[in-house]
Amino acid sequence: MKVSKEFILREIAGEHILVPIGTAAANFNGLISMNEVGRFLFDLLAEERTPQELADCVCGEYDVPPETALQDVEDFLQQLREIGALLEA
Repeated sequence: MKVSKEFILREIAGEHILVPIGTAAANFNGLISMNEVGRFLFDLLAEERTPQELADCVCGEYDVPPETALQDVEDFLQQLREIGALLEA
């Protein structure tokens, strides 16, 4: 899975903001604010990644137990699914 090209990440006033563009802008009216871990995951999703690969990257970057990382990744991916920002093979 990876993120849709219909969403771009911008840094505005020190905040990471996910912005819909193109047809996504017509379907999703709003912006999504992300924390640092969300931005980290979004950047990783520029390429195809599995949830486990993402969790492994989170564990390598942040001091978090593997089971917590995997649950947080799954929650983040679900949020991306809900707004149509995630492409799944």
